[in-house]
Amino acid sequence: MGKYVAGISLTVLLTAIFIGLGLQQRTSIAKNTIKENTTVKYNELTPEEERVIIHKGTERPGSGEYEHFSETGTYICKRCNAPLYRSNDKFDAGCGWPSFDDEIPGAVKRSVDADGQRVEIICANCGAHLGHVFEGEHFTDKDIRHCVNSISLDFVAAGGQLPAVIAETKIDTAYFAGGCFWGVEYMIESLDGVLDARSGFMGGHVKNPTYKQVCYENTGHAETVEVTFDPVKISFENLAKYFFEIHDPTQAGGQGPDIGPQYRSAVFYTSAEQKFTAERLIGILKDRGYKVVTEVVKADQFYPAEAYHQDYYAGNGHTPYCHVYQKRF
Repeated sequence: MGKYVAGISLTVLLTAIFIGLGLQQRTSIAKNTIKENTTVKYNELTPEEERVIIHKGTERPGSGEYEHFSETGTYICKRCNAPLYRSNDKFDAGCGWPSFDDEIPGAVKRSVDADGQRVEIICANCGAHLGHVFEGEHFTDKDIRHCVNSISLDFVAAGGQLPAVIAETKIDTAYFAGGCFWGVEYMIESLDGVLDARSGFMGGHVKNPTYKQVCYENTGHAETVEVTFDPVKISFENLAKYFFEIHDPTQAGGQGPDIGPQYRSAVFYTSAEQKFTAERLIGILKDRGYKVVTEVVKADQFYPAEAYHQDYYAGNGHTPYCHVYQKRF
């Protein structure tokens, strides 16, 4: 998005916005299709369970069976049976829903709601909507509250047999920044094994930033693409290799004509394995004479960009102007 350094007119910008907004519905349909193609047969849900778990609804406060429930055991996902919470992490917040101050490691994923106001929590295995997570309320020493819909949970008492987790398709996430996120998203989303790619922001200090803030203010964020992929079909290593081949990892302070810290090159790793892989690939490139400036930084909160940025090139029929494949490995 070089318009702020290359001088693209306001008219062109507004046109892009309206085109993007017009494509929002079509984009949503396309992404839903991707998800449907990878869906497995999970537990059958009632219409009310579907409203909350699939369509991200909320049960009435005080109506759930687990709000004041105090038995010892494990809370599991109603949709796929994945273990989510232990009973010793549950506490009574008096809020109308079950509350937990910790999750089973790796069981829950976070993402900012579309309105940018709250942080949603979902089952990391199947994507079922659980509720929202809050910090700074000082209910417990951990100072965090997972506010969960009872209807999203099942309970297995201590000593009971946990049911088999329904997980035929494993899903993983990676985050790459390499200039204009339109181009990175467009190039990576074409790979077999990539289930979805979203344009957004990461690496800064401003919560829920707008695109305008990232462009004009010192937010510290980089234009970043969140990549959801099936590691059985494509490994993180192959994703990272491709990332290093669709942008110039030797350009500091921007990418092509897009100049500024928001266009820097970075891999935001989500695990020690991803960190090791990214650093190893950078080492290979340096051994081949490339003066790589790509940052390798631990992933933090990802903030999705506005709707008109999503699937931008797929919608307008154009192709990236500063991302071209160049074999380096």
